[in-house]
Amino acid sequence: MDTVPEIDLTSPELLHDPFAVYGRAREQAPLARLRAPGFSMWAVTRHEDARAMLSDPRFELNAASFMMRPDVPDDCQAYMRTMQEMEGPEHMRLRRLVSPAFTARRAAEFRPRIEPIVDALLDELPGHVEDGAVDLLAHFARPLPIEVICELVGIPASDRPRWREYGAAVAAGHGQALADAIPGIVAGARAAVARRTDEPGDDLLSGLIRVQAEDGDRLSDTEMVTLVWNLVLAGQTPTNLVANAVQTLLAHPGQLAVLRERPGLMPRAVEELMRWCGPQLLTIPRYPREDVEIGGVPIPKGEAVTAAIGSANRDPRVFADPDRLDVGRAPGPAGHLGFAHGPHFCPGASLARVQTEVALTALLSRFPALKPASGDAARIPDPGTWRLAALPVTL
Repeated sequence: MDTVPEIDLTSPELLHDPFAVYGRAREQAPLARLRAPGFSMWAVTRHEDARAMLSDPRFELNAASFMMRPDVPDDCQAYMRTMQEMEGPEHMRLRRLVSPAFTARRAAEFRPRIEPIVDALLDELPGHVEDGAVDLLAHFARPLPIEVICELVGIPASDRPRWREYGAAVAAGHGQALADAIPGIVAGARAAVARRTDEPGDDLLSGLIRVQAEDGDRLSDTEMVTLVWNLVLAGQTPTNLVANAVQTLLAHPGQLAVLRERPGLMPRAVEELMRWCGPQLLTIPRYPREDVEIGGVPIPKGEAVTAAIGSANRDPRVFADPDRLDVGRAPGPAGHLGFAHGPHFCPGASLARVQTEVALTALLSRFPALKPASGDAARIPDPGTWRLAALPVTL
C-alpha cells in the first residue's frame, strides 16, 4: 500500500494552488488525509476511485455531512432538509418527481429566457465602472444565478432586487448575512408556491404543481418551498464558474482567441472550464456504513470521506495532458466530476451549463476588448471552493 500523504487544509500553498498540491498527492497514493485544527477526513484523489465512491451505496450523507449549516428560525426548519441531504427511497422519490424539470432539453428550452437576463446585466456594466474598471464578479457573475432562479420559479420583478441580496449572501457561503437571508427566501418561496397554485404560469413551480406521478404521488407545498431553497443554495455554481472561466480565459489568450474564432466550441469550452477551474474542490463528506477499502487503503466505518474533485479532474489516467486548458477538448468516455456523480449528481447541471454558455458567449461578443484590470485577482482562502473575491476588468 502506498504511504498516505497528509494535506494541511490551512496551508498557504494549498489555498494558493490546490491543483498542484492535490496533484502531488494523487501521484503518490489514491487517498490523502486532509487535516485542519480539530478536524480530519479522507480524500479520494484519483478519478476512477472518486467516481466509484460517489456511486457506492455504502457511503452515505448524514447529519454530520452538513454540520456547517447556519442557524435558522424555528419556522424555517421544516424547509432546510433538502433532497441533497436524503438517501435511499426518500431521496429516490424526490429525485423522480423533480428530475423531469431539469433535463438538458428543459434547460435548452429555457435558454431564450436566460439570454435577456444576461443582456440586461451586460447593459448595466458600464454604469458600474469606477476608475476605468468594473468588478465582473459583483455586477455580472454573482447576480446572474439568482436572476435565473427568480425567472425559473416566478418571483415577481418587484421582489427581485431583494432576491439579488439573498443570492449574494448565499454565494458568500457563511456568516450572519446568510442566516439573515433564509427567512426572506422561505417567505418568498411560500408566496411563490401559493401564487402559482392559484395562478399557474410558465415556470418550474407551475409545472411541478401540475405534474403528478403515475402512482398519484406529487410534491407537497413544503417540498416545493424546500426545492426553491435548494435551488438558491445549490444554484450558485455559475457565480464562481463564470468568474473562474473569465479569469482563466483572460490568462490564456490563445484559448480565448480560439473561442472567439469558433464560438460553436462554447459547449465544449464550458465542460473544459468546469474540469480545469470548476469551483468545487471537495465533495460534501460521505460516511461509510461499514469498514471499506479504497485503492488498497482501509477506511474504518464512520470516518469522513470526500472526493477531491480538483484532483480527480486532472488525473492523467483519464485526461490527456490534464494540466493544459483546451477549449476544444473532445469529450471522453469518463467526464469530469465538477457536478459530482452517482445518485447525488447535481440535478441542475444542465441549467448551470446553459447559463454559463449564454453568459460567456454574450460577454465575449459584447466586449471584444475585455482585459484584466490588474494582476492576479484575489481569491478567497477556502479549501473547499475555488472562488474569487473580485474580478476587476476593463471593458
